[in-house]
Amino acid sequence: MSTINFYAGPAILAKEVLEEAKQGIENFAGMGLSILEISHRSKQFVEVLDEARARVRSLLNLPTEYDVLFLTGGASSQFYMTAMNLLNENDKAGYINTGAWSTKAIKEAKLFGTIDEVASSKDKNFSYVPKGYEIDPSYRYLHFTSNNTIYGTQFKSLPTTDVRLIADMSSDIFSRPIDVRRYDIIYAGAQKNLGPSGTTLVIVKKDILNKVNRQIPSMLNYQTHIDKGSSFNTPPVYAIYVSLLSLRWLENNGGIQGLQKRNEEKAALLYNEIDRNPLFEGTAAVEDRSLMNVCFLPKNEAHTSVFIEKAAQAGCVGIGGHRSVGGFRASIYNAMPKAGVQALVDVMQEFEKENA
Repeated sequence: MSTINFYAGPAILAKEVLEEAKQGIENFAGMGLSILEISHRSKQFVEVLDEARARVRSLLNLPTEYDVLFLTGGASSQFYMTAMNLLNENDKAGYINTGAWSTKAIKEAKLFGTIDEVASSKDKNFSYVPKGYEIDPSYRYLHFTSNNTIYGTQFKSLPTTDVRLIADMSSDIFSRPIDVRRYDIIYAGAQKNLGPSGTTLVIVKKDILNKVNRQIPSMLNYQTHIDKGSSFNTPPVYAIYVSLLSLRWLENNGGIQGLQKRNEEKAALLYNEIDRNPLFEGTAAVEDRSLMNVCFLPKNEAHTSVFIEKAAQAGCVGIGGHRSVGGFRASIYNAMPKAGVQALVDVMQEFEKENA
């Protein structure tokens, strides 16, 4: 019996990617050395970094005025780096609060400028995406988290505004097409939908930089990393290498359009079962349901641990819900095959037969 990984992050990687990553550990690029022990200045790794950046450009159709960075510190570092690089003390920015990650981003940004929480779904435990709010046109930018891993919600359309956007896309990057030209910065921790933990993808519009009055420490200045090609200091070599393998896999599996179709099919399969099965119910507003993180509850709370155990016996691991929501969470990122989702649906149907 194979194990099917539904964990929210670090999360599932494609089997083909893992196989090639394993080979790189043993003997990378015919060097007789492991990828774990080569210099980040070596010709072989520079080629990895250059190709990874080029494939991001290709997949997202990036205009030349944007740069691609592979940094460290996760999305949590980007919560303050974005504001530090873009906001003067007298500038204002708007933030949409859809959960834990948005809340943390707001807290960090307040260190550098005036931050308005323009909308929030906290009143219903972040179970929906806010709508119908007003956006001050004087904002330097509007920040939002495109997909919420904890509460299972996802923006289906961009906020209606001419204000430039910053987005945390850690959990749905490359899962669907995006109009990059609407954004000043897009950032994403790799460990949910791109690669292993250890690197953070940052896409930044170059002409927005170098406009703040404050001095920025070198390591926290986007311009530093642009000038040094993501190698100002030793970059996370292995995490970038495996991310490159994932980017190749993405291109070989239909690109973003192909993956969007497959992601929609996987999500529909699971949500249809949740809505049909009398033992379960979804937690997120139907119109805002995430294609990446499917959150649902048992109608009978006593079934929680029993169902998790039954799923584990069938090889479905990592479906326990976050403590903020409870119940269950199935993360079905790009690398999750449809057969994996079907296996969980089969467990749900068998559980119904036993307990309805």
